[in-house]
Amino acid sequence: MTEGVTLEQDVIEGVPARHWAVLEDGRIRCDVCPRECKLHDGQRGLCFVRARRGDELVLTTYGRASGYCIDPIEKKPLNHFLPGTPVLSFGTAGCNLTCKFCQNWDISKSRKMDRLMDQSPPGAIAEAARRTGCRSVAYTYNDPVIFLEYATDVAAACHAAGIANVAVTAGYVKEGAREDFFRRMDAVNLDLKAFTEDFYRKLCTASLESVKETAVYLVKERGAWVELTTLLIPGENDGPAELEALTQWVQEALGPDVPLHFTAFHPDYKMMDKPRTPPETLLRAHRIGRQAGLNHVYTGNIHHEPTGSTYCPGCGTKVIGRDWHMLTAWKLGQGGHCTECGTPIAGRFEPKPGTWGRQRKTVRLAEFARQWQAAQSQQQ
Repeated sequence: MTEGVTLEQDVIEGVPARHWAVLEDGRIRCDVCPRECKLHDGQRGLCFVRARRGDELVLTTYGRASGYCIDPIEKKPLNHFLPGTPVLSFGTAGCNLTCKFCQNWDISKSRKMDRLMDQSPPGAIAEAARRTGCRSVAYTYNDPVIFLEYATDVAAACHAAGIANVAVTAGYVKEGAREDFFRRMDAVNLDLKAFTEDFYRKLCTASLESVKETAVYLVKERGAWVELTTLLIPGENDGPAELEALTQWVQEALGPDVPLHFTAFHPDYKMMDKPRTPPETLLRAHRIGRQAGLNHVYTGNIHHEPTGSTYCPGCGTKVIGRDWHMLTAWKLGQGGHCTECGTPIAGRFEPKPGTWGRQRKTVRLAEFARQWQAAQSQQQ
């Protein structure tokens, strides 16, 4: 268990949270993630956004985000879920991991509530996604399991509006919260940071086994569309033996059709002493994954169309060509079958790909929130 954090002159405000218990000594234990922070009144968990107020646990970031952007779905990365379509992406503040290499550290490590510029009720986010032509909403930038109550309310509003939900997460979450959070998620990119407990313990203060349990749950029990991403850090998690063990586990535990992305590291946050990942490392990891029997292995953060594209496992035809986040070819027929041999390609595909390309646009929710609130007032 992790002890809570007390900040001087900290005012705890928020909405009632779920997944907590009162211990015999009077402290409240947060049961969202395996860290199980134990809190006295006025203390925050390690994630910073879940805190004790009096005799209850509250979420302090409900309805408040660090910004909204429309991204290509391939940026999440998801290569087999509504390719070419735009996704409305947002996050809050805080994180329940302590990754020294975090590449969104200005958001995930933030303890400044003034970073949370946009305030929007769940229905306004769904309305914004609909009006901007987004096929899905992504809970990302920081790990969404820590703002579970807000994310699940937004997800319900999105489903009511015909919008899909995408979670980008490290998967470090306990069983009860896991079921609560993921039941409304249509697709998940799970960040499998490495394949040794030593890496998770030293660089993330987390547990590999808990993440593996989440991955198996999502694929085997939940039935959500799942893709995995591993950021390869030179000298830390890029050794051939570790990559062979990782890819073999994916093949055996999750199945050969679960896509696996190997992405390039760049120096950031508390790991500025490491070099960028050489392209050769990513290409070697790609070969190892294919040799392990995985049908869909990708490289990311580099321009390399051969390893960024999707190939038919039946005949080898390039069914979806990609250069970075841009689609360059499409040979999928009705129902997501290869047009050359008819082999079904695993994923969630529409008859035609989207045309969003590599655009990225910032969205301010204020106007959508006003429109949504006006519509709500008229209905009352």
